[in-house]
Amino acid sequence: MTSMLLENVTVDFPIYNAKSRSLKNQVLSMATGGTIGSNSDGHVVIRGLDGVSMSLQEGDRLGLIGHNGSGKTTLLRVMSGVYHPSAGDIVINGKCTSLINISLGIDPEATGRQNIAIRGALMGLRKRDIAERQQEIEDFSELGNFLDMPVRTYSTGMQLRLAFSISTVIQPEILIMDEWLATGDEGFKEKANERLHDLVNKTKILIVASHSKELLLKNCSRIIWLEHGKVRMDGDAETVANAYFGPS
Repeated sequence: MTSMLLENVTVDFPIYNAKSRSLKNQVLSMATGGTIGSNSDGHVVIRGLDGVSMSLQEGDRLGLIGHNGSGKTTLLRVMSGVYHPSAGDIVINGKCTSLINISLGIDPEATGRQNIAIRGALMGLRKRDIAERQQEIEDFSELGNFLDMPVRTYSTGMQLRLAFSISTVIQPEILIMDEWLATGDEGFKEKANERLHDLVNKTKILIVASHSKELLLKNCSRIIWLEHGKVRMDGDAETVANAYFGPS
């Protein structure tokens, strides 16, 4: 059974190149989220998450909201395995795919085809799996002969096409997204949206952070509102969205 459990998860980011008082005074004047403190050595520590707990089961569709710096991306990265909690526990049962940074691992000096293998390996695909999906990725990207060219020769849109085509080729049990991905020209955006909707509909657990009330209400049954690294509100999507965004 696919599931995810977080118990009192805390994430601290120690800043080693400055003592607490001087940096605190600078950061506090512009901070919008998190908590700034110091450890026993006097170094600045920014607390990205503070005692976050939740349980997700198969069929759950969770949205994350909060202002910039509230801890949404930090939480998504903990769920994706990018960050390890400084305290607390996270237990994940199921294959997890993150669409937070789809360009991670793309080598600008390698060709498009070579990057399919590189990015695929980073996603945990075996060589055989990559070979089986190679043609599908190439066709979806619509990059044609450019796949034999170094990625550094691509436009930004072409790079995103390649990265998106690779990152969405597998069907995850747990899908994690930081905002809805829409990339490329209008024709490709339509294809990308269709693929995303297909992934969302088939995934067993969806977790998506967004600033769009409409998107969250359309795709989520539950929303968690984060503020300064803590859970401010956790409930059904409409109730929490109305509390955060205001009633429609």
